[in-house]
Parts: sequence; C-alpha cells; structure tokens
Amino acid sequence: MSALLVLSTVFAILAGLLHVYIFFMESIAWTSPRVRKTFGIASDAEARATRGLAFNQGFYNLFLAIGAFLGVVLAYAGNGATGWTLVVFATASMLGAAVVLAGTGRRYFSTALIQGGFPLIALLFALIGSTIGG
Repeated sequence: MSALLVLSTVFAILAGLLHVYIFFMESIAWTSPRVRKTFGIASDAEARATRGLAFNQGFYNLFLAIGAFLGVVLAYAGNGATGWTLVVFATASMLGAAVVLAGTGRRYFSTALIQGGFPLIALLFALIGSTIGG
C-alpha cells in the first residue's frame, strides 16, 4: 500500500473516531450541560424535546464510523476493493453531511469544518494515492 493510501486510512480512522464522539454526544450525553452548550441547546426542556432526534442522528454517525473502520480493516486484510469502497463511501458521506451542515447557516460553518476536515483529507489522499501512487 502506498504512503498516500496509508495516510488516507489514518485520516479515515480519525474521521471515524470523531464520529464515534459525535455519536456519544448525540445519543448518550445529549441532555448534559456540556453537550447542550456544544450544540447550542438553550434549555434542558429543549434538550429533552429533541433527545429522540439527536439519539437517531447519533446512530447515523456511529454507522458511518463503523463503515470507515471496517473498510480500513478490510483494505489491510487484503480485500482492497471492498475495503476501499467502504472507506470512500463512509468518508464521502461524512463530508456530504458536513457540506449540508455548512449550508444550513453561518453559525454552523466552523462545526462543519471540524466534522468534514478529516473525511476530506482521507478522500484526497485516497484519490491521489489511487491515481498517481506514491
């Protein structure tokens, strides 16, 4: 595996870890004061009212993380076609979600950069590494 593809897997893993953390915040710790502050939830009542939606959204993030992790494992185990398909699909989905978040308003732009940064880098290294090698 080329150095660029190795870097792609590192950033895919980092993206997955970030999305596991987002899962934790949305699905487990949603009503905590720290998470409420992070997501701009004004009150405990608002957090309780949106808990079901956040719980569901958290699992989307977890499933994308699992896809990235499984793709990396498969790629290193010698099943490159399936592994890289999963890595690219998971990180492209993460990046797509970040783009959608950025499009919802200026207040979410920095959060979208955080959410989409690792997946974008993973995809760029995968693209460059698969086309020119290195």
